[in-house]
Amino acid sequence: MQLSVEISKYPLAEDYKGPILAFLGQLAQEAEIEVLTNTMSTQIFGEYDAVMQALQRCMRWSMEHYGKLVFVCKFIPGDLRP
Repeated sequence: MQLSVEISKYPLAEDYKGPILAFLGQLAQEAEIEVLTNTMSTQIFGEYDAVMQALQRCMRWSMEHYGKLVFVCKFIPGDLRP
């Protein structure tokens, strides 16, 4: 099954740009997913298990490196690439 995810990250720190860019860099290293970004959020597309595993790895990495933060996600079955 294909999965589309819209995710936004909100670091609870004054320096918010660095943690966001680092998270996007981690997502970009995931070979089995497609990542599209805009000024409001990031969209992730791919096979369900690949997307979920990539999110698990990247979110954990981000929490371990940057501490308190908020992720807001929408999970939509199917491939909703523009």
